[in-house]
Amino acid sequence: MLVTTWVIVGVVAGVSGVMIGYLALRQARAAVEDCQRRLARQTAEGMGDLKAIRDVAVCRYDALSEMSGRLSFSIAMINGLGDGIVLTSINGQSETRTYVRPIVGGKGQQPLSPEEEEAVRAARLGLGPLVPCRASGTL
Repeated sequence: MLVTTWVIVGVVAGVSGVMIGYLALRQARAAVEDCQRRLARQTAEGMGDLKAIRDVAVCRYDALSEMSGRLSFSIAMINGLGDGIVLTSINGQSETRTYVRPIVGGKGQQPLSPEEEEAVRAARLGLGPLVPCRASGTL
C-alpha cells in the first residue's frame, strides 16, 4: 500500500513537471514570436534596416608600455541584430598589428580582449562613438 502511494505521488509529480515545462515552452515561443513581430513592424515603419551598421563605439588605449598617447584602438561596428565586427589596431614604435573579429548576436565568435569587449558593450548600449576605455585603465 505504501509503495503504490509513492508510485502515484511520483506519477503525479512527473506529469505536473511535464505540464509546467510545456507551458513554459509555449510562453517562451510566444515571447520570441512577439519580438519577431515587433522587429518586422519597426522595419516596415521605416525604423531602418536592421542589418545596416548603426551602433559604433571606439575605445582608445595604450596597448604597449613603450607607447603613450592612446594610439591603439578597438572599434565595434554593430547592426540592429547585434551582428558586426570589432576592429583592433595595436600600435607600437616599429610596427602596427591590426585584427578583426566577427560579432554575432552581440558576442564575439572568438575570445575578445577586454578593450574589444568594452567597445562591443558600448556600441550595443549606444554609448559611442568615442567611449572611455575602462578595461585598460585609461578612464
